[in-house]
Amino acid sequence: MGLTIGQVAKECGVDVETIRFYERDGLIRQPARPDSGFRRYPPDVVKRILFVRRAKALGFSLREIRDLLSLRVDSATTCDEVKKRAEEKIIDIKNKIRSLQEMKHALEKLTAACRGRGPTAECPILEALEDGNDAGTPKGTPEQYPGKQAATKG
Repeated sequence: MGLTIGQVAKECGVDVETIRFYERDGLIRQPARPDSGFRRYPPDVVKRILFVRRAKALGFSLREIRDLLSLRVDSATTCDEVKKRAEEKIIDIKNKIRSLQEMKHALEKLTAACRGRGPTAECPILEALEDGNDAGTPKGTPEQYPGKQAATKG
């Protein structure tokens, strides 16, 4: 008979809206609406949603998860191809960690330069953010600094 969207959501620990989002994004199929009006989901959709949640917890984007799901059903795919995706994700995570460490270092320099007193017009933190000079902060826009931008994606 299948599961209602509410039952699927409860079993997966997600909101109904998350399931609808996954449907719109192509991660799961939306079942046809029968004459009774209530869609019924096959039990394997729970496994698929849990797969998505676990992959997200490991840092994979929804696009990457969609790719992993397609590899799962492609009989020509080898484990080596999946491993390569995981290794690429490790590199991505290492780059994000490096970027976060750079941000932390820049913020530490900024906070060390600030006495924490006086008017905001003389605040070295705000000045550095406005001007983009000193204290390790980049000049220009975030788009010019892929390492900095990468830490905010996802």
